[in-house]
Amino acid sequence: MADTNQPVLEVRDLKKHFPVRKGLLRRTVGQVYAVDGISFAIAEGETLGLVGESGCGKTTAGRAVLRLIEPTSGAIEVNGHDITKLSKAEMRPYRRQMQIVFQDPFSSLNPRMVAGDIVGEPLSVHGVAQGNDLKEKVAALFQRVGLRPAQMANYPHQFSGGQRQRIGIARALALGPKLIVADEPVSALDVSIQAQVINLLTDLQRERRLSYLFISHNLAVVEYISHRIAVMYLGRIVEYADTKSIFTRGQHPYTEALLSAVPVPDPAIKRQKRVLQGDVPSPMKPPPGCHFHTRCPYAVARCRVESPLLREIAPGHHVACHLR
Repeated sequence: MADTNQPVLEVRDLKKHFPVRKGLLRRTVGQVYAVDGISFAIAEGETLGLVGESGCGKTTAGRAVLRLIEPTSGAIEVNGHDITKLSKAEMRPYRRQMQIVFQDPFSSLNPRMVAGDIVGEPLSVHGVAQGNDLKEKVAALFQRVGLRPAQMANYPHQFSGGQRQRIGIARALALGPKLIVADEPVSALDVSIQAQVINLLTDLQRERRLSYLFISHNLAVVEYISHRIAVMYLGRIVEYADTKSIFTRGQHPYTEALLSAVPVPDPAIKRQKRVLQGDVPSPMKPPPGCHFHTRCPYAVARCRVESPLLREIAPGHHVACHLR
């Protein structure tokens, strides 16, 4: 877990299940187990990378942490305060401490608002600034993320994809948060622009001691920016350790498969490819026992009936696998 006594964010056994309803009476006929009992902590100034295939529950976990969607069960603590069951009014002070950068810079900005109003809206809503003071704060935010204050009067369609994501970052910074959930913030951008945005996030973290929950399926990006990594599969965390341990001593078979798919820049380095068989099971009907056993080349009879606990196999290195 985090090295400090009190993490900025601590999540314990978080679950989010979506009911599936059918028929005229909209009766519940099943559940989608999007997030199925995950736990982690993030210290001040730390980045936790949350990785996994599309549909594994990464984004749902990030939004549940911020209470943008209500968790089914579990506990969420921000600076030692449990926010899991707070009302909207009680959540308001915590909204300033937690912000999000969305994946798609094209749809996350209101096309009817100029960029300056988009960035200034949180300051106005929370009563932090108004009038000339508001304009000055917004101009300073524009400059900090690499935009010109003159662009405050432009609409989102007048910016490139990378510039729009910078606007999203400026909006997230406006209230001086302690935690930012970055939901695949560079996946929709060109590779050269991705590097600029990642470097901007790294610089901002260094300056402001920000904590990031960095959600991505790009392991190369996660390796660069993250201090620790949690690997998710079908709603559960299967491995949780510092970045170096994951990339040099990844223990879970799913982690091995993910790492084998990362391109190696040196052609002299030969890496054994581990191609997973079959498709990801439906989160409506996850397999019994270990969720990964249907695709695991090492699965034994125990894996099919008993769900493995996330246990510590080395200091700070947790794995959910019966064979480790």
